[in-house]
Amino acid sequence: MNKKVLILSGSPRKGGNSDLLCDEFLRGALESGNDAEKIRVAEKKIGYCSGCYYCVKSGGVCAKKDDMAEVLQKIIDADVIVLASPVYFYSIDAQLKAVIDRTVARWTEVKNKEFYYIATSADEDKASQERTLECFRGYAECVEGAEEMGIIYGTGVYQSGEIKDTPAFVQAYEMGKSV
Repeated sequence: MNKKVLILSGSPRKGGNSDLLCDEFLRGALESGNDAEKIRVAEKKIGYCSGCYYCVKSGGVCAKKDDMAEVLQKIIDADVIVLASPVYFYSIDAQLKAVIDRTVARWTEVKNKEFYYIATSADEDKASQERTLECFRGYAECVEGAEEMGIIYGTGVYQSGEIKDTPAFVQAYEMGKSV
């Protein structure tokens, strides 16, 4: 069965290591016949959640008028969500965190998702990515029917493109193909 795959690339660097892993995941998912799309979060205008709860009073419409309404609808419609971020101070980057927080407007509509996680770091130790993964998992725990399907650890990479010479690059393609 073909699935709707949404890849949220949190990398602020186009062609950065986590972004390249997203491209490989996308390539594999498309080759398997899925309807797949990658969104580079940094290229969208998405403000942070201000906690005003206007969305509660307005049936899920956010007070902020930016690109998040479109992204949120795609999250709701997706069968598979890939969350990808470089590790910044042992956590996810601000761009992706803003997207996650802004799903609050319609969070009860985000249901029954398969989640894949991609993290990259200059540190070679996978343990340095655990807090990043915990952020991803914390979001998934709020999603009814969420299921963690796979993790790609891109370790020991700092300069853009270094990921191409690692097993994670192949793994991203293979994992996308297996969706």
